[in-house]
Amino acid sequence: MSPIRTQWTRLIRFVAAETAQVHIGQPVDDALDVGLAAHRGTVIKAHEIVGGALDAAAQVTTRVLTVKQLLSPLAKEEVKYVRCLGLNYADHAAEAQLPAPPFPVLFVKPVTSLLGPGAPVVIPKVAQPPKEHLPDYEVELTIVIGRPARDVSEDDALDYVLGYTGANDVSFRKHQMAVSQWGFSKGFDNTNPLGPCLVAAAAVPDPQALPLTCAVNNTVVQDGNTADQIFTVRQTIAFLSQGTTLEPGSLILTGTPKGVGFVKKPPVYLKHGDQMRVWVGGGIGTLVNDVREEDVGAKL
Repeated sequence: MSPIRTQWTRLIRFVAAETAQVHIGQPVDDALDVGLAAHRGTVIKAHEIVGGALDAAAQVTTRVLTVKQLLSPLAKEEVKYVRCLGLNYADHAAEAQLPAPPFPVLFVKPVTSLLGPGAPVVIPKVAQPPKEHLPDYEVELTIVIGRPARDVSEDDALDYVLGYTGANDVSFRKHQMAVSQWGFSKGFDNTNPLGPCLVAAAAVPDPQALPLTCAVNNTVVQDGNTADQIFTVRQTIAFLSQGTTLEPGSLILTGTPKGVGFVKKPPVYLKHGDQMRVWVGGGIGTLVNDVREEDVGAKL
């Protein structure tokens, strides 16, 4: 099967200043980090794309719109299923003093956990106080599946990828370590930033050569590369598609490199007022999200 080809290279979803409506488009400046630009209030112009984000035939037009609010590249209604890999970087496994897993460690999360660039990550009441529950950051490369994939080989796996984006798999370690299944601890509402843009698969010749970083309050805490993944993008898609159809719009978060907070001594944890910046190379860019504790005002 041939790779998915799109007319767009980098896709963003946004509310336009001209229409007050949601559109998708391609940034006019192909080198602009749209996530940082949106955070700084820099004007972002985009050529409108006619069609859906999951439609490979969508057309980039000459109409130029101004971004009023940057959103996640996929709407929640377009996301079919969110699969996530745990312990998928050799350096992260080493810092956690855990052996590399023989098979991909899979967990899933609900679409209600997803949010866009600039939206606050909310620490729910069930995960407070932060010092006890250890909310944590995790920068991740995210695969977006573009055509139905079932029983695909590693050789053909990339032919099913529409594109790549970034994510921050915010995790609540007390709940995570209490049980063997991680879906609850990593699936709270509004805790998983996604974006800021979707880069076409054709524009990423090697998904195993992408740098990625995370900074908390301007201090870099993670600095890794997808070359360190235990299971590559090809291996992950091939494994997860065994006997299972990965539908278009399915997301696969591919794990995080070393530097997470809960293994540090003393542990580093997210709290009200913190700011996270996760960046993925290859033109994906930076997700900037503040941290807010639910109902914190009622305590003051």
